[in-house]
Amino acid sequence: MKTNNKIDLEKLKKEKTIQELINFGILNMDKPTNCTSFDIVSHVRISLGLSKAGHFGTLDPMVTGVLPIALEKTCKIQDYFMHHDKTYIGVMQVHQKITLETLKKEMKAFLGVINQLPPRKSAVKRQIRQREVMKFEITSYDADKKQAEFICEVEAGTYIRKLISDLGEKIGGAHMASLRRLKAGLFSSEDKEFTSIEDFDLAIKEYKAGKEEKLRKLIIPAEIIINLLPVIEVNSKAIEKLKNGSPIFDEMLIDLEKGRKIIDEKEPFAILCERKLIEIAKHSDKFEQKSILAKPEVMLIDRDGN
Repeated sequence: MKTNNKIDLEKLKKEKTIQELINFGILNMDKPTNCTSFDIVSHVRISLGLSKAGHFGTLDPMVTGVLPIALEKTCKIQDYFMHHDKTYIGVMQVHQKITLETLKKEMKAFLGVINQLPPRKSAVKRQIRQREVMKFEITSYDADKKQAEFICEVEAGTYIRKLISDLGEKIGGAHMASLRRLKAGLFSSEDKEFTSIEDFDLAIKEYKAGKEEKLRKLIIPAEIIINLLPVIEVNSKAIEKLKNGSPIFDEMLIDLEKGRKIIDEKEPFAILCERKLIEIAKHSDKFEQKSILAKPEVMLIDRDGN
């Protein structure tokens, strides 16, 4: 789990009850092959008895690896996690014999901002989109088998299968033989919380038997979003007003100068109170009162304070 000097996430995790983590947490699942992302989300939702769960970016059935899953209230903010760079490793099968030097040269042409037409079987409108490819490199090459292992780092929304197919048009054909996602935004296969379905099921079994330790270790507090958004802190007196939908006022901020500076950027920011995430808010020009600084975008605390 990544940490940020604004808040000690490990300490917060220990302070929360297991139910608080389940209601507002994230699982970093290792998706296996031959199942859909929806299958994994559904399995998690049913196993934990949740009303809602969702993922931070789908993986095709044959693709494995990092699949972060939002639990319950975290679904309200999952869009803020989704649009970040991804890293993959995979194997491409080239259709004609080609030297390593030539292959590297042709792959280099795909670095930077590229125009990509999503594949026919995709969930988005099929039109040319610009996406950035930061890394696209060979890690090993078997010229006899015409197989190349590769690593790529790309902007969210880049189709790796299409990237390989477009490369194939330059070298006499190529297709993706296998693919594994190593990183999706904040979440990585190197994280200690990264878990297989089997280990998750074992944690659930123990949890239902009254032992929460394994499950607690797997759940990441949703407050990890502070690594993606600017943060302002409000005093405890503001909670009653905020949970009823109040905008942000000067007197709510613990650090007025810092808070005003962040709010004036007119980008979404996270609001914390006593280290817990209360809401996501954004500057608004609609208010006539100068003392009103921002309006809530996503409320994460209800009228009961939960």
